[in-house]
Amino acid sequence: MRRTLYYGDNLEVLRKHIDDESVDLIYLDPPFNSNRDYNLLFKEQSGEPAQAQIKAFTDTWHWSERAFHEFIEECPRPALVELLQGFVRTLGRNDLTAYLVMMAPRLIELHRVLKPTGSLYLHCDPTASHYLKVMLDVIFGAKNFRNEIAWKRTGAHGGAKRWGPIHDILLFYTKSEHYTWNRVYEAFDPQYIEEFYRFHDEKGRYRLVTLTGAGITQGDSGQPWKGVDPTQVGRHWAVPQRLVEEIVGKERAAQMTVQEKLDALEAAGYIVWPD
Repeated sequence: MRRTLYYGDNLEVLRKHIDDESVDLIYLDPPFNSNRDYNLLFKEQSGEPAQAQIKAFTDTWHWSERAFHEFIEECPRPALVELLQGFVRTLGRNDLTAYLVMMAPRLIELHRVLKPTGSLYLHCDPTASHYLKVMLDVIFGAKNFRNEIAWKRTGAHGGAKRWGPIHDILLFYTKSEHYTWNRVYEAFDPQYIEEFYRFHDEKGRYRLVTLTGAGITQGDSGQPWKGVDPTQVGRHWAVPQRLVEEIVGKERAAQMTVQEKLDALEAAGYIVWPD
């Protein structure tokens, strides 16, 4: 597999070298207010910094009227222009809005290069994550927001007059609703298995979970099955669809009523009736 490393301004690289809808997965961690320069990518054989090296960027953002007007003139998204202008009007011309103006065209380009089945994870801290999320809602569409992931840090810096920051944020967006999702599994802790998976049958160990969910619903999921009416206790049938598909197939499962799915689960030995 051919791999290419680009060194320089990612906006220029995206525009000149990355084709439309050619990328499966994007992860970005744009720094903000770390007060350091990011430039030590290359070294001489002696281990010393390369003399020809250039500074990739400085993570201290300063307001630029020129950059702001260039963005307004070049941005193909009127709604995003209006949003950034609103940020500047309400927050002022400062380091934060300079950062948002810097991020906006890059997020547009990242959306352009992402495949319809692709996903984007933006790693940020709470300083700007809420502003970036609104920008992503405009660019990707709010319906394509999937998760806000809280990434807990190993340690935290204490503050004299505030609670210590202990997490970063990852914003997970997809290009469309038809995105690639690879389910990830991890082994259970043995103590957890002993405590919760206390029953055995020919299929192996298992635990008991309720077949109903909170709240009353209309339609099949609120109707009685074998004398049990979940609506009477303010609940509804919550059938494990993936398990039904394993038993009868995806096409057949899509045509079944909730009660037929419950019948299939019982026939396959997945429902336990208490004494």
